[in-house]
Amino acid sequence: MGWIQLERTEQLAEIVDRSILIPQLIFKHSTRCSISSMALNRIESHGLQNSSNLECYYLDLIQFRELSNLIAQELHVIHQSPQAILLKNRNVVYNDSHGSIDNSEIEKASNS
Repeated sequence: MGWIQLERTEQLAEIVDRSILIPQLIFKHSTRCSISSMALNRIESHGLQNSSNLECYYLDLIQFRELSNLIAQELHVIHQSPQAILLKNRNVVYNDSHGSIDNSEIEKASNS
């Protein structure tokens, strides 16, 4: 399936609602940060963005900083970059950042 671009505030409510049907992964990426690029590469190497078991959203938080802040506020997570947030049944079931982003844990949380 690949990445779905997260660019509109309305998408956040849609993502939360869709998490009832299928887990939703939001990856907040800073295009100016090498650590963020490494985290993105690890996710893509693992193939999470192509999984049929979840929908994956990519947020360029430099371009869409207000949306990134809204995500932190609405989902009750601390803003970080890079950051992976997994929603299932309208709840955050995984949230981590930097080198702690663990593809296996994301998969496990999405399948539980």
